[in-house]
Amino acid sequence: MSDNTRGTVEMTAAMVISGTIGVFVVLSGQPVMDVVFWRCAFGAVTLLIVCGALGLFRRDVISRQQIAYAIIGGIAIVSNWLLLFAAFPRASISIATAVYNTQPFMLVALGALLFSERLTLAKLMWLAIAFAGMLLIVQAKPDAAHTGSNYLVGILLALGAAFFYAIAAIVAKKLKGVPPHLIALIQVTVGILMLIPFANLTNLPADARTWALLAAVGIVHTGLMYILLYGAIQKLPTNLVGALSFIYPVVAIIADFVVFGQRLHPLQLVGAVAIMVAAAGMTLGWSLIKPRSSLPVTR
Repeated sequence: MSDNTRGTVEMTAAMVISGTIGVFVVLSGQPVMDVVFWRCAFGAVTLLIVCGALGLFRRDVISRQQIAYAIIGGIAIVSNWLLLFAAFPRASISIATAVYNTQPFMLVALGALLFSERLTLAKLMWLAIAFAGMLLIVQAKPDAAHTGSNYLVGILLALGAAFFYAIAAIVAKKLKGVPPHLIALIQVTVGILMLIPFANLTNLPADARTWALLAAVGIVHTGLMYILLYGAIQKLPTNLVGALSFIYPVVAIIADFVVFGQRLHPLQLVGAVAIMVAAAGMTLGWSLIKPRSSLPVTR
């Protein structure tokens, strides 16, 4: 099997796993703080074993400054998980995931504000399409299970999650050359330290089903998913990684329908598709403007 084929299989598996995490979070029935804490705890054990097996605990693998950046990134990524998981029961897994896919635009906006990166006309046009999709989702009438202010709160939480993901992505640029498994281990360790004062450790789940769901979120959706994702990134070109990443929201919407019977209303569906198409266009560098054909040169 070639590296390209192996990487494609790994990336596809990682995105399918990511797309099902919302189902496990909601089915666990646990408070968001507890779910994220146990995700970090089980994920840390898995990644600790992996990093040890790969010999990543040498002093020359990561500098003190890089550890500091990894900690900042960990705070951002754990905040991202908290907000996204809180959005699931409020706006539904499907809508929260669709709105969460505005993260490429958050990254572009932060790049323009912090690093004076140039905003091209194509990027602005994709941003306009994504914004229109957001308006459609906000205006759409939610199901009875998502009435009141919860629906809009869920959308705002998903936007907040996208913002913190963009922060983590910016910080990750400072960690080039650091093994990604070690970065992930530092991040989940930060999560444990952040959340242990708030986790409900005195009233633990009593049934095996809940523990199995929490363990799956930590071991499968964190440890295994990171291993597959980073393995794929090392083998595939960036454009293919970007294209395959859109398996994640599609799987999330399908899983939400299959497990919870969540059907998107027409406006919600149009809005979700608009956001995902715009995010794909931004990520993959599609152009909405037809380039001018050059005039023939006469000699």
